[in-house]
Amino acid sequence: MSSSCIAQRSHSMLYCVLFVATAALGGCATVLSGTSQQIAIDTPGHDGAECVVTSKDTGERSIVTPATLNVSRSKHDIHVTCNKGCYTGAALIASNLEGTAAGNLLVGGIIGAGVDSATGALNKYQAQTSIAMTKKRTCPRKYS
Repeated sequence: MSSSCIAQRSHSMLYCVLFVATAALGGCATVLSGTSQQIAIDTPGHDGAECVVTSKDTGERSIVTPATLNVSRSKHDIHVTCNKGCYTGAALIASNLEGTAAGNLLVGGIIGAGVDSATGALNKYQAQTSIAMTKKRTCPRKYS
């Protein structure tokens, strides 16, 4: 066998090993962080507020504060609206990139980033959201 043939085989083997290693490490954030997370929602001074939690991926859910719920990680923000008596409040829980996203792209390459993007694992929500409640203008005085 000529030295050029051996060199070609050596390069082919190296590419094969790199491809398998990249595929094996793909989806790092999916493995480390999972595709869902818990978030806590409260309405300070107004416990027992009825809230509607809405996102494109999970649809609409009703909760009573304080509450902790499990949500799917997604690139879509979560909207929360709350009411209790003469008080109302709303919040947007923004979807942010998970801290492992940059490392995953470097280590897992395009395959890893693709897996994590498809599963939502590249994203995360803040763990705690407090919603300020304000008095409704149209509330009768006796219900203050």
